[in-house]
Amino acid sequence: MAQVSLRKIVKAYEGGVQAVKGIDLEINDHEFVVLVGPSGCGKSTTLRMIAGLEEITSGDIAIGGTVVNDIPPRDRDIAMVFQNYALYPHMSVYDNMAFGLMLRKFPKAEIDRRVTEAARILDITPLLERKPKALSGGQRQRVAMGRAIVRDPKVFLFDEPLSNLDAKLRVQMRTEIKKVHQTVNTTTVYVTHDQVEAMTLADRVVVMNHGIIEQVGPPQELYHHPATKFVAGFIGSPSMNFIPARLEQASGALRLHLPHDIVLDVPAARTARYQPHAGKDVLFGIRPEHLTDDKLTDKSNTAPVTLKPEVIEPMGMETLVHFKLNGTEVSARLDPATPAAVGAPLSLIAHMDQMHLIDPTSDKVL
Repeated sequence: MAQVSLRKIVKAYEGGVQAVKGIDLEINDHEFVVLVGPSGCGKSTTLRMIAGLEEITSGDIAIGGTVVNDIPPRDRDIAMVFQNYALYPHMSVYDNMAFGLMLRKFPKAEIDRRVTEAARILDITPLLERKPKALSGGQRQRVAMGRAIVRDPKVFLFDEPLSNLDAKLRVQMRTEIKKVHQTVNTTTVYVTHDQVEAMTLADRVVVMNHGIIEQVGPPQELYHHPATKFVAGFIGSPSMNFIPARLEQASGALRLHLPHDIVLDVPAARTARYQPHAGKDVLFGIRPEHLTDDKLTDKSNTAPVTLKPEVIEPMGMETLVHFKLNGTEVSARLDPATPAAVGAPLSLIAHMDQMHLIDPTSDKVL
């Protein structure tokens, strides 16, 4: 078993600054969990505490049921892949992958078997005799992953491994990492600031902010059912629109009053849920992909919106259009064939069954 348990983990530095503020997290055996959040949220610090590279101020970390607080990194049976690859430049790819096993006095035949198998999984067999300087960034990252795989650890730890790669290579390496996990099936904890990486790789995503965990769940759950404004805005690209509104009662139904005299009907299925908040100011949250062209034949649970574009971004397969409502930035994702012009009124549809209401005081999703 390689379950990883974090129990009330705190990391504090001199001066009382807390990087991690008493988090609890259970990572299941064979699970791929991604810690995601902005710079300074505590995700890398948490990973380094799991690895033993950062001392815990208080709390317990257990790997496979054993508390490892006082166990040095080399004895925790973990393997870590770093952002900068950390390869030995004077060694061949084969020797870089084999070096850790040689230090642990593994038999030569077993070392060769493990390196050969890891190279096959990562498709780097033709590179085994090369030195790191003769490799591309993506190939170096594969070697770093291979060095981790040959150790056959209980847990893989990835610390922003793709951030030094260009955009195209990051997409390719995301696929490679997912394929490797499906093949090796080792418990994996992965840190990134990129929510797209988190969504595409994870079994579960852990969204961190200011040293706390905002929400934990499968990617689609975080996308469709965010618990807080932070999660709603962080997950999804472009991020969710947040528009100040007032929720009002009208003839047994609820309506949202937005700036520019825009009135949107709340779906009847949401009435009971939102009724206690009638008469209050709220934030109306809707994703750009749910603010679309006025072309639907079935317009149930939708509401018309007319806005004037300020910026139009053709993206090929889609067009992003940006507006302002009383100073609030609003984005819509449109079909590229939709005629849109800066300053000209554009008729849109808001998919109200995909809406979110947020309490502006607590930032909780209602």
